[in-house]
Formats: sequence, C-alpha cells, structure tokens
Amino acid sequence: MEVEIYELSYPINGSNEPAFSPAPCCLAIGHFDGVHLGHRHVIDRAVEEARRSGTRAAVMTFHPHPREVLGIGSGFAECLTPLDAKLELFREAGADAVFIMQFDPAFAAISPEMFAREVLVPLGVSHAVVGFDFTFGSRGAGTPHMLAELGSGSFTVDIVPAAQRDGLKVSSTYVREALEDGRVDLAAELLGRPYRVSGIVVHGDARGRLLGFPTANLSPDQPYVLPRLGVYAVKVRIPSPLGGEPAVHDAVLNHGMKPTFNKDKIVPVLEAHLLDFEGDLYGNRLEIDFVHFLRTEQKFSGIDELVSQLGRDKARARELLED
Repeated sequence: MEVEIYELSYPINGSNEPAFSPAPCCLAIGHFDGVHLGHRHVIDRAVEEARRSGTRAAVMTFHPHPREVLGIGSGFAECLTPLDAKLELFREAGADAVFIMQFDPAFAAISPEMFAREVLVPLGVSHAVVGFDFTFGSRGAGTPHMLAELGSGSFTVDIVPAAQRDGLKVSSTYVREALEDGRVDLAAELLGRPYRVSGIVVHGDARGRLLGFPTANLSPDQPYVLPRLGVYAVKVRIPSPLGGEPAVHDAVLNHGMKPTFNKDKIVPVLEAHLLDFEGDLYGNRLEIDFVHFLRTEQKFSGIDELVSQLGRDKARARELLED
C-alpha cells in the first residue's frame, strides 16, 4: 500500500507545501523515535479508529528531533530510527498518510491554541490520538487533556496510557539505555523487532581476511545510537538490487577499537563476519539486526589467541541464531 507523504512547515498554508486534500483523518501525533511498542499503541489506535469511522489513518512526526533543535538533553542528534525507516514502519502499521512537520524555532514558538487551530484543523483532523505524556506548543505547555479541550467542536482526542514492561514505561529513553548496556535483546522486546543499523560497506585494513575471518566494514548512513562496544550475534540483510526479498545471513559483528592491533585511540568501527558467505560486498548497503550480545571487546596476547576466540564467537553466534 502506498502512503501519501506530506512535508510541512509552519504555517502549513504557506506556498512551500504541496497541495493536499484536507479529507477527514484520524491522526496519531508524536516524534516516534524508535517506533517502539508504546508508539505502536498510539498508531494502532489511530488506524483502528480510522477503519471504524471510514476516514484516513494518518501519522504526524516531527523532524528533526525537537530536543535536538531546542538543545534539551544530550545525544538526541543520534537517532534510534531514521526518518525513512520510520516511514516504512508507519506504512506497515497501516497508515494512509504521513505528515512530516518541520520542527524549527518558528514552529517551537507557537502556542498550544495555535497548534490546534492552525495545524490540526487545516489538516482535516477529525480525531487525534496521543500518548499520555504528549506535550505540544511553546515550552511544552500543552497537555493531552488541553488538546481535547482545544479540539472541542472540531476534533476528538484519544489519550493512550503508557505501555509497560516489568513495571517500567516503554520509552525511547529506555531503548537507548538498553543499547548503551549492550542489552540488544531487551531493546528488541521494547521495539517489537530487532534494533537495526544500516550503512555502506567500505574498505578496511583487510586484516580479518588474513586471519581467515573476512569482515564487511560498515559505515552507518545515519547518526544512529550504537550499542555498547563489544561482540554481537547479528542478522545481516543484503537488499536485492532488483527490489525483491533481501538475502539474510547470520553473522558475528564487532563494534569496537580492535585493541589487539590498535595502540592509539581511534573511532570505533562496525565489522561483520558473515557465516557461510563468500563474495564481494564493497559498496553494498547492508542492514544489521542486533540479536544477542556475546562478550565485551578484549585485547589478546597474540594472533593465535585472537583466532581461537573468534572461532568460539562464530560457533556461539551460529548456535544462538539458529534458535
């Protein structure tokens, strides 16, 4: 199913926006970084209501991250889910349309009343769905209950409670913390899918090939949040150049500094050894799904000890990924 994509900026009736029909829609609103299970509850509720009422199911996301623009918090220049990946997840969730709202100082400064009157009403919103902790308008002054009051006579509002895991709220911050701890299995539970990073295979030092463990060195194509340094069992997806189903390979991935060989501090690298694969991947775009954390990165006394450990990593990854 094709999804209608609208890139908007405030004011939305400006001449820089493409023409669109303000047909009635049920709109899920949020930044949705990660599109985790809590976000999915909001989006699913909007899709369900749209199907029930015979209107369009739509999603509004903000780009770039509001915290990045406002300078609130740290690390939000790094994303869990790039915009193109979010759009695909919205499509899979059943969205008919997506509004990408440019988050800039002008938009950040509008009042809650202006957001309701000058953004949602012109978009034809008949029903809005937000999370319980959603805020909007200048300094985040707007709350879900305020949105319901502001929409009176124009649109109704559905407020979705928090999704919980072991008594903790599922949130983008929780996902980020799981990745920082190397708990990619927990991140997958919170996301409802494995955490994914994509990028282009670039030339490395070719040392892995000399050791009998050739690796694909990945240069991420977005500023991702990356899991802690260490060795992981992963699934590598090689997209088909003809648009078919991607080829999927089990692999061992090292995210680290390669301390056995590097004496000076360098930028961490992502290098994946694909099991049972032969071929040239240079220049290819790969997608890495993190499945299991195997061990921390360590420095070995020599080549033999390193090769022995790599063999154990490979065997353990094969065992875990077969489950």
